[in-house]
Amino acid sequence: MKKEMIKPFVWGIVVGAIVLLIVIFATGWVVTSSSAQAKAEEMAEKAVIDQLAPICVEQFLKDPNREEGLKELKEKSSWEGGDYVEKTGWATMPGAESPAPGVADECARRLMELKE
Repeated sequence: MKKEMIKPFVWGIVVGAIVLLIVIFATGWVVTSSSAQAKAEEMAEKAVIDQLAPICVEQFLKDPNREEGLKELKEKSSWEGGDYVEKTGWATMPGAESPAPGVADECARRLMELKE
C-alpha cells in the first residue's frame, strides 16, 4: 500500500466506526444496561397496574354506594379521578395500606368507561 493511501484509509475506518456506532445504538440493536433497566421497570409497573386495576373495578362494583360514587367520579376532571378513587379506597388492595402507584388512575379510567 502506498504511503499517500494510508491516511484516507485510516480516516475511512474511523468515520465508518463512528457511523456504525450511531446506527446500532439509534436503531436499538445495542441496548445499554441503564436503558434496559428503565424499560424493565416500566414493563413491571405496567404489569402490576394491569393486574390490580380489575380488582379495583370489582371493589367498586361491590360498593353499595357505587351509583353515587360513579356520578361523583364523572363530575371530576380526568386528572382528579385517580385521587378520588384513591380516597374512596377502591384502589387499595386487600391487606395493603395504600394503593400501588398508578392503579387509582387506571381504575378511574376504566370506571369512566362503565355505563351507569
